[in-house]
Amino acid sequence: MRRRYLPVAFCARDKILRTGKRFRISPDEEGLSANMQTIKCTAKLRKEMGLEDSALFDGDVTGSVLGPWHANLIYIDRRKCVLFANDKTFFNFLAPNARRDQIRELQKLFLSWLRPTLFFEGFSEAECEKIAAEYAEIGYAKTDNASVLGTMNDLAFQYTYLIKRAGGIHSAEVPAIISMLNYMPMGALKYRFAMGELRRLLAAAP
Repeated sequence: MRRRYLPVAFCARDKILRTGKRFRISPDEEGLSANMQTIKCTAKLRKEMGLEDSALFDGDVTGSVLGPWHANLIYIDRRKCVLFANDKTFFNFLAPNARRDQIRELQKLFLSWLRPTLFFEGFSEAECEKIAAEYAEIGYAKTDNASVLGTMNDLAFQYTYLIKRAGGIHSAEVPAIISMLNYMPMGALKYRFAMGELRRLLAAAP
């Protein structure tokens, strides 16, 4: 029997870094948690979020397991969807049919899909909580990795085709499609797959 889920709200502080000017400092200098991470958003997504350049984080964040992500706004069946991909592993998932108010609270949207996506793949609740804890605080930045962006373009094509074939963004098959694409060999990973990279990275973590 195929597992199914719906995204659920995940309790986390909705703390977004906002200042009057662009900055390049460490999280500690602002009194932020060492667990703060970044989501690097495309220009199209930043525009939908109403996110000005002055609000972007321009520093280096270290000491995490998974680290930063990239995110892009795509359209499937004329509906807004946000595609997330991890910089280190290319582990990815889609938040389909996202409203503008949800996109403007991107941290909540990200966490509400990260945790159930991991759970769907067999991670325990404790493991899901531990991974999500890295993202209790999130800063937004511009994209900076051509390899990740190129892979995301391919993923956008795959998600669009597979979800339309499954009947649209409300299909119960969306979680299975997300899973399938995380087991797809990727050229940027020398034809390894994202889920394998994710598990290897987590297994090596202290």
